[in-house]
Amino acid sequence: MPSVESMTTTDANSTLAPAPAAHLLRRIGIDTQYVLLGFPLGLLTIVLCMTLFWVGVGTLILWFGLPILAAAMYTSRGFATAERARIGPVFGRRMEHPQYRRPRHPGPFWRLLTPVTDGQYWLDLLHAWFRFIPSTIAFALVVTWWSGALGGLTWGLWGWSLPNGPNDQDLPELLGFAPDYGSRVLFYLAAGVFFAGTLYWVVRGAAMLEAQFARVLLCSLTDLRKQLATANAAREVAQEQKAAAVSAEATALRKLERDIHDGPQQRLVRLAMDLGRAEQQFGSDPEAARRTVAEALSQTRETLDELRALSRGIAPPILVDRGLQAALTALAGRCTVPVDLDAPQMDRLAPAVESTAYFVVAEALTNVAKHSSASEVQVSVQRIATGLLVTVADDGVGGASLAKGHGLAGLDDRVRAAGGVLAVDSPDGGGTRLTAALPL
Repeated sequence: MPSVESMTTTDANSTLAPAPAAHLLRRIGIDTQYVLLGFPLGLLTIVLCMTLFWVGVGTLILWFGLPILAAAMYTSRGFATAERARIGPVFGRRMEHPQYRRPRHPGPFWRLLTPVTDGQYWLDLLHAWFRFIPSTIAFALVVTWWSGALGGLTWGLWGWSLPNGPNDQDLPELLGFAPDYGSRVLFYLAAGVFFAGTLYWVVRGAAMLEAQFARVLLCSLTDLRKQLATANAAREVAQEQKAAAVSAEATALRKLERDIHDGPQQRLVRLAMDLGRAEQQFGSDPEAARRTVAEALSQTRETLDELRALSRGIAPPILVDRGLQAALTALAGRCTVPVDLDAPQMDRLAPAVESTAYFVVAEALTNVAKHSSASEVQVSVQRIATGLLVTVADDGVGGASLAKGHGLAGLDDRVRAAGGVLAVDSPDGGGTRLTAALPL
């Protein structure tokens, strides 16, 4: 569950995007050095790892076979770690390193046995064996295109120095024609323009071929574990929201039941008793019966007023019809403590968000009127980039808490059920500041 600070903080850091040409040149440089360095590294990796592995397997029946096999595993892990660092700039992000299995028990035997039983070590070894295939293809493409681009564009500067004896043939002659020197310069220049014009895409494709092969073997298991962890975290958040919604609903029903029992139900009982007494008085004392009926009518009006108040607590019509600003304005007007309301006009939000924001303010103002002894309360509703921020602050006695058993616990459940966060800052004698961040 995110904190209020994380939902209200905006990123103040901004960077200027590089010019397109500079970005292309930088990308070509990164991809080229990645491919050119990958070819010798691939040779070294396959020689070392394959030699150690097969020597270890061949001598596994002897006591020194397991250390050699473990050395092959640790060597492939070292090359895999270096490769993860190398492919980071190609993808433009830092690649996460996997969690390798730790020895279950202390001792050299378990340290040698652990890499043999860890799947990530085997993926590293598999990459060490087969990385030479994509690195060779990528190396051939990059060298060919760089040679074609540089050689073709500069052939006119050094082509005259090439021997041109009767047995020598260059590319134009191999293609079936023998032009003069100027035509040859134009031919090689056109070839150089072709290679230079397609250099970015060829180099990028070659680098991605090699880098994607490494990413699948070296990082896919880590990405899968991360996705599972994210899914589990999302499921836990959903379960917490569901539990909070159930708790908030149960709290609201208990409060409504208590309010009906203590208010309208008692008045209706008294109304029934008054009407029964008036019925008995009509025959003997009509004047007293009329007074009793008048009192019953007064009780009926008060009961209707209480029922209207309760209905506003369930679903205030003004919120549905006119929106959050009008509902908060009416709410502030009924509060017995002066309210400084800052709620600008905004577009209609989702009904769940508007309802939650309304009940946050309503419950907070009720607590202020009942318990805070405050002389003023400030209510602020702001729409920010990450959601809706609702703040209620008073200058009362403080001491409010979100702990279970306090009046704000049910409100916290309601906010969490909407996917938001509720925070309370209420030192003793220092007033109370209630902040709710609701996602949109």
